[in-house]
Amino acid sequence: MSKPVLYTFGLSVWAATPELAIAELGYPEGAIDRRVVNLVEGANFTPEFLKLNTNATLPTLEADGKVYTNTKDVTHYLVENAPKKVAAGTAFIEKLHENKYDPNFPLLLVRNEDELKASASGFPLIFVQNRQNALEKHSQLPEAAPFKAIYDEKKAANGGLLAIYKGEVPADVTRGFFAQSIAHWEALAAFILDDLPAALPASGFLGGAEPGEDDFHLAAWLARLASVRGGTADKDGYKALEKETKQPVPAKVAAYWAAWSERPSWKAVYAGGLH
Repeated sequence: MSKPVLYTFGLSVWAATPELAIAELGYPEGAIDRRVVNLVEGANFTPEFLKLNTNATLPTLEADGKVYTNTKDVTHYLVENAPKKVAAGTAFIEKLHENKYDPNFPLLLVRNEDELKASASGFPLIFVQNRQNALEKHSQLPEAAPFKAIYDEKKAANGGLLAIYKGEVPADVTRGFFAQSIAHWEALAAFILDDLPAALPASGFLGGAEPGEDDFHLAAWLARLASVRGGTADKDGYKALEKETKQPVPAKVAAYWAAWSERPSWKAVYAGGLH
């Protein structure tokens, strides 16, 4: 039987979830093959990858003749088949993956003219432009024909954001994006201040003394949000979140971050910094 193949990328927020799981679950070195899909270059939009995962997202896993195309299913497979057993996932995972708590959006959102100027002259513009270039390029290939509707939808959505960055939309469209961005960060801050303390134990992890399935998702989620606000992977990295919460991060959240920051899995996955 062939080894499972994990499609991953070092800057992907959700690809970090199975990477943390693999490191925690006792998989032997080399038990899972990895193939890098460079999201910054739009490699997830090739017809070849869309044949594998029409969502064009990471992580993706090929295992036992099946393809798992979302973070929850990929990580659940790894947990179910791991040498080491941990607490199974709960409804918390579904809640964390609701659109209103999306940790990807903060990388691209802008709430005012200053943030727009920064994004339009930095990595967000490069990322969105590269995506648009890749979509345009790959959608014209003969083998892309079966995915025309997918390409059209993604070109329109990504192109709309690119137009905002380039100042090519009416002012009311930009103001609408500002409002959407403000609302999203407010939802994230409320989740950190209210929902997380209610869900977290006084010490340890959601899965108990050691991380469980829920924790692999939450760790990656927190890491991305802290990263966007300039946080680091050390025990005090969570303090970057206070730029958005406007008050101290709750003690349970701080303790949870500290518990993760000490683990070899966290140090390995975030060796190059949070993402």
